[in-house]
Amino acid sequence: MLWNKHTPALNDTGTDKGKITEQFAEYFLIKQGLSLIEKNYHSRQGEIDLIMLDGDTYVFIEVKYRKNKAFGGAIAAITASKQKKIKHCVTFYLHQVGLNEYNTPCRVDVVALEGDISHPQVTWLKNAF
Repeated sequence: MLWNKHTPALNDTGTDKGKITEQFAEYFLIKQGLSLIEKNYHSRQGEIDLIMLDGDTYVFIEVKYRKNKAFGGAIAAITASKQKKIKHCVTFYLHQVGLNEYNTPCRVDVVALEGDISHPQVTWLKNAF
């Protein structure tokens, strides 16, 4: 299993859970054939959890974890406001590395993790928004 060997010790903080779930998503996506470019990219516009390549397509990934599906679960936690921030951040990133969003193949994916953090259920939404 891709998770047991590399799972850091878990403290009960949101930051630790965020790091662990992002690491899980990274390993999951690498097993699916994507290549990591950058983690936790920050700009004034916001943050992108993972930036990866799927062939020649840039993939900007938002990772969300929820212990249960109350209130819609992990996917529902990505509000319209959050989507807008991510889109602005994607545009900023592409410009910063000398690419144009109009002729660079790219998409925004969501990796939603739910349930027990040591064995979460994974939902991968390609081209989520």
